[in-house]
Amino acid sequence: MRSAFTVLFEQLKYFYLVRRLSLYEIKSNTSSNYLGMAWELIQPAIQIAIFWFVFGFGIRGRAPIGDVPFFHWMLAGIVVWFMISQSILKGTKSIYSNVRILSKMNFPMSVIPNYHIFAQLYPHLVLLGCVLVLMQFLGYGASLHYLQLPYYLFGTLAILFSITLITSTLATIAQDVHKFIQSIMRMLLYLSPILWPPQTLDQDWIVTIMKLNPFYYIIEGYRQAILGNGWYFIDQWEYTLYFWGITIVLFIMGSYLHVKFRRHFVDFI
Repeated sequence: MRSAFTVLFEQLKYFYLVRRLSLYEIKSNTSSNYLGMAWELIQPAIQIAIFWFVFGFGIRGRAPIGDVPFFHWMLAGIVVWFMISQSILKGTKSIYSNVRILSKMNFPMSVIPNYHIFAQLYPHLVLLGCVLVLMQFLGYGASLHYLQLPYYLFGTLAILFSITLITSTLATIAQDVHKFIQSIMRMLLYLSPILWPPQTLDQDWIVTIMKLNPFYYIIEGYRQAILGNGWYFIDQWEYTLYFWGITIVLFIMGSYLHVKFRRHFVDFI
């Protein structure tokens, strides 16, 4: 627990640095592109169009999900996936890629995965805003359910930081971890409720196993908030307790591993 309080205190104390480094990360990633930040919207738009064509037209034959058209259903859930995927992939290799330079600077290494996550936050907010505007024209107007979005966004940041504390530490010790995480993220795209509804499966136990994935909670929460279908974190209060329990456990584990090995990160490279 001492390690968890140490890491948490470091995030609060150096939050200004996390914000500045995240903005610098965005600028450095887009400075060499003619379209700059526009690629943060173009790339997700291309992927959404491909998934919609393959799964909406090809596999499902334009069949809706309940009373919701497939495109609307998919869009409301996939909007947060881009942030989740990129944050974990970039957060995992963040310490290994920067440890030689950043170890010479006077701030804790625990902020390194965090600022990579925040670098994905700003494009996510822009994409989320575009999706909410688009939903107004698709027949899903603004509602009080939007008030849930800040809660799910905070939950997304919390679980991402907890996971990347673990993966960034392990990836610095063994570089193969990053390759493994890449494969896991590809798998989770299809095992999360993004491109198809797990409720169509006849075996309820498979759905229960899929819900062990904490991102299932985040994606469904986003979807119900955007589509105005309910208050997911209240209706599924047992799942809410599970999600935060998993997040806290992962944060404690990640903090312990990070604090234990961070003095030796340079030795592993």
